[in-house]
Amino acid sequence: MYEKDFSDKQEIDWLKLVTKVWNSRILILKVCGIGAVVGIIIALGTPKEYTASIFVAHEDLHKRSYSDISAWVGMTGDMNSSTAIEREALYPSLYYSIATSTPFLLRLFDTEIQRQGDSTTMPLAQYLKEHQKAPWWSSITSAPSRLLGWCLSLFKKKQTAEKTERGTESAPFWITREEAGIAGAIASRLSIEIDQKKRAITINVTMQDPQVAAIVLDTIQSLLKAYMTEYRTSKARRILEYNEKLCREAQAEYYAAQEKYTRYADVNQGLVKLTSRAELSRLRSEMDLAYSIYNQTEVLVHVAKAKVKKVAPVYTVIHPIMVPLSPSKPRKGLVIAMYILLSGAGSIGWVLFAKDL
Repeated sequence: MYEKDFSDKQEIDWLKLVTKVWNSRILILKVCGIGAVVGIIIALGTPKEYTASIFVAHEDLHKRSYSDISAWVGMTGDMNSSTAIEREALYPSLYYSIATSTPFLLRLFDTEIQRQGDSTTMPLAQYLKEHQKAPWWSSITSAPSRLLGWCLSLFKKKQTAEKTERGTESAPFWITREEAGIAGAIASRLSIEIDQKKRAITINVTMQDPQVAAIVLDTIQSLLKAYMTEYRTSKARRILEYNEKLCREAQAEYYAAQEKYTRYADVNQGLVKLTSRAELSRLRSEMDLAYSIYNQTEVLVHVAKAKVKKVAPVYTVIHPIMVPLSPSKPRKGLVIAMYILLSGAGSIGWVLFAKDL
């Protein structure tokens, strides 16, 4: 009996809530209309942004075989096998950390960009400083920070002098606030999505100009590929440089031994002394040995060059960069719907809980 009364009371409470909302439906609709107008103003006042994308497939860890040339086996550190396993320290999951690191971002500042419909070229840093549109309400919201900046500018000379004095000791480690702000702006417009199952990477760059987005994305993927190629080929290039050094030394020794042999043979031509014959045979053996070593070092140089070319590829471009045709932000319909829902939820909450108070 008690449970039945409680359920009836609960149903009556729900009916009261629904009745309250229904009786205030005109007010709720008016608030939703105001929210729709605000959403339209926000959507129209937000600058358009375009996203350029590139879809690439990265190489996985793999085995590289050098069974064709046995001379390479001794250099891999494994004398019992002709196959060496090379592991990388820079995985694709670190691509975003590399691309958003300060040294990497600083290299993008001087990238020459060109806006769509404009033949003027300028550095990316200048474009981000001087050619960025902001919503009209940003002048209102940024007024307190600008006032604070004006107050702090009174001490700017003193801070600049201190920074210059400290910068003489460790200049490479110092960047200005303006440079840090531009680097942060670039990093905020860059995203890298990784699909571990497909071993695929999607790199996105968002800018207010579609052509600028494509140019910056092309520069980023080129620098990223060069960075990874530099890492992957550094060991092979060190081996190549060492082998080229050995080859030059072996070549010089061979030429020297050849010159000694030919000079001695010319001077002692026609002599039948055993000592002369023995010396000539010794010089010939030294020349042959020097030539054999020189020939082996040449083989190692060719192998090292092939190794550099073999490890150079980092990823394959599947979907190339295209200048975006339609803006990716703002999504006007979504913005308007969000403001309508928030206005409706707020008005319903006010009718149910705050109106009686």
